[in-house]
Amino acid sequence: MPVSFVEVVPGGAVIGSIRPPGSKSLTNRALVCAAFAGGASRLRGALLSDDTAVMTEALRQIGFAIESVDNGHTLDVAGLPEALFTSSEQAQLFIGNSGTTIRFLTAALSALGGRFHLHGVARMHERPIGDLINALAPVCNGTVTSQSAGGCPPVVIETRGWNHDEISVAGNVSSQYLSGLMMAAPIAKRNISICVQGELVSRPYVEMTANIMQDFGAAVRWRESTGKSLVCEIDGTGGYRACDYEIEPDASAASYFWAAAAITGGDVTVLGLGPNALQGDVALVDCLEQMGCQVSRSVDQITVRSSGRLRGIDVDMNAISDTVQTLSVVALFADSPTRIRGVAHNRFKETDRIGDLARELRKLGAEVVEHEDGLMIKPLAPQEFAGATLETYDDHRMAMSLSLAGLRLPGVQIANPACTAKTYPEFFADLEMLTGRAHRWSSHQE
Repeated sequence: MPVSFVEVVPGGAVIGSIRPPGSKSLTNRALVCAAFAGGASRLRGALLSDDTAVMTEALRQIGFAIESVDNGHTLDVAGLPEALFTSSEQAQLFIGNSGTTIRFLTAALSALGGRFHLHGVARMHERPIGDLINALAPVCNGTVTSQSAGGCPPVVIETRGWNHDEISVAGNVSSQYLSGLMMAAPIAKRNISICVQGELVSRPYVEMTANIMQDFGAAVRWRESTGKSLVCEIDGTGGYRACDYEIEPDASAASYFWAAAAITGGDVTVLGLGPNALQGDVALVDCLEQMGCQVSRSVDQITVRSSGRLRGIDVDMNAISDTVQTLSVVALFADSPTRIRGVAHNRFKETDRIGDLARELRKLGAEVVEHEDGLMIKPLAPQEFAGATLETYDDHRMAMSLSLAGLRLPGVQIANPACTAKTYPEFFADLEMLTGRAHRWSSHQE
């Protein structure tokens, strides 16, 4: 079968401004809150991508009316209780490889009650969800079970809602478990106390969840228990309240354009995001600043300027782990090694974003030392580069981040670039627009 490739063409400094599409993380969270709210909500600036389409279609299949307008960037959600799925048959919901969809809906539908079967692509059936299922077991009036080895999807839900108010969940694999439980509390119409056991990874995403829930009328409060565990208390008795909600541009997507400026000695402004954005991934610019870039921040835009001279850093990226691949490519062009820490959970994403990332960076000639919780990247030696074909593992972030190496290195081909449709279908078109250079596209028989 034919395999497609894209080659980003090297050139001079990347200079310009861009507004990325809406945030996938915000869109899928807002869809859950709006669907289970009383009344009609309008979501403006929504992302149109594979992940958000999967969430939208699953909610429609359950029984919610969701109308797409403005080419999919505005979603009108009729969150009416009587529209819910009421058949006694098991609802079959396909969730692709969308981690947010399966984790948020597993919690939400267990709180709602009913019979559901959530399944996806082969990789989704290798991604752990056992900690969430274990957290749900004591509170569900019924059962939630996984069907693959190691506590992985598919997931079967057969419940009549929740009947307890205290939940414990592990925090070290995915913050989406906690976010899912938080958003489910108003669906259960209960006051819920959630205790996070151990380290909580990617905490900014949980803070984002709390902010969205509060915009839809739920009350969220944080405290530390006597044992120093983080506890989230949610007043869910009033359910969600419909509203008009504005979705920010995607900060993870913005990271690629800020990185383009850093790598090429350029000047790139991302519009629609400021330092107080809901999304923690805007903090990538802090890392770039440590590496020697100049960063200008205002209320609704952030600019990264670079002389092209970059230094390596030692950084804990636990809170911004979706930008690890982005920073790793920038690190190739620094003058000293970069050590990335605190992201052991990245091994359980769409692919192993430590081991597989290290493998592809080595194809570019980099010396990479893999650690349990991250990696050490030594800069590329000044030598003639003969080109390389990089695999993406059907991981959108691998494709987008690795393509940035082509801004400096000739002959870098990215296999299966269409996988960016998961969160950013127009990425390569937007990168072309920003650089002013056309990419080279090709296909070969496998």
